[in-house]
Amino acid sequence: MLLEGVETLLVLAKEGTMSRAGSRLYISQSAVSKRIARLEQRLGKKLIIPDGRHIKLTPEAQALVAQVGPGFNELKGRIFEQQSVRDNTPITMACSETLVSGYLATLMGNYLKTDPYIVISTHHTPVIVERVRSGDATVGFCAGHMPSQHGLQRIHLMNEPFTVVFDHPFDEPPTGLLTNDLSNPANAYQAGLLQQAGIKPLMEMDSYTAAAKLALAGTAPALVPLSVVQTLAIAPEHCHHFPFLDDLCRPIYLCYRQHSYHAERVRTLIETIADFVPKAALLPSALT
Repeated sequence: MLLEGVETLLVLAKEGTMSRAGSRLYISQSAVSKRIARLEQRLGKKLIIPDGRHIKLTPEAQALVAQVGPGFNELKGRIFEQQSVRDNTPITMACSETLVSGYLATLMGNYLKTDPYIVISTHHTPVIVERVRSGDATVGFCAGHMPSQHGLQRIHLMNEPFTVVFDHPFDEPPTGLLTNDLSNPANAYQAGLLQQAGIKPLMEMDSYTAAAKLALAGTAPALVPLSVVQTLAIAPEHCHHFPFLDDLCRPIYLCYRQHSYHAERVRTLIETIADFVPKAALLPSALT
């Protein structure tokens, strides 16, 4: 119960609200509140203060987060490594939404017929890495730059190209684009490359799919990766290439704890995805 309370406090410190923390932990807002209350009772100190819709950490909570936070995920990961992987043990994959829909839909439909105990959840790359480090996920399938000092094994599958999607043709490179969230550390490299090309981010979406839909409706051109083009079956006439896109590809990785690879089911899953994804990216698409 103590570890559960500490984990909840660490997530709450990052998310800022009970509701967002509950979403990250897959529990209700009231369950978050109860966990924090139990932790406060156990430690004998106040940890959070209401601040409108948000919460503030007390100085005591800030000190606890600073002392415990850096090693907490590694501790959970070490505990996770002690668990044996049986034939019916759930194997959780933390995935980028765009990647799992763009490259794994066909594969997983067939794969689950032979191993029905695979569980898929979707997150942004920093959360994927965090979940694999802590043992909350066995395998991560992520895009963009991974955080430094992640401590995981990783397989570089490919560099995924981008295209500019818009509802009508144009010959000159755009001066502005709809982009994904550039404050996401996995996407931060894109901001500098766009600036070098003289392109301004017009709106930063939480989803490439949302950006693509807006672009196809004529709002503004959007920067969209191949996986989204394939998922949405965007027609070739709506996909435009310009020289600045050559430097904007994003790396695609599988990541996992080294110990996890020793389990046959996990190893088979990793090797199957590593073999399949580069081939799926070569299938006929709007970029070719």
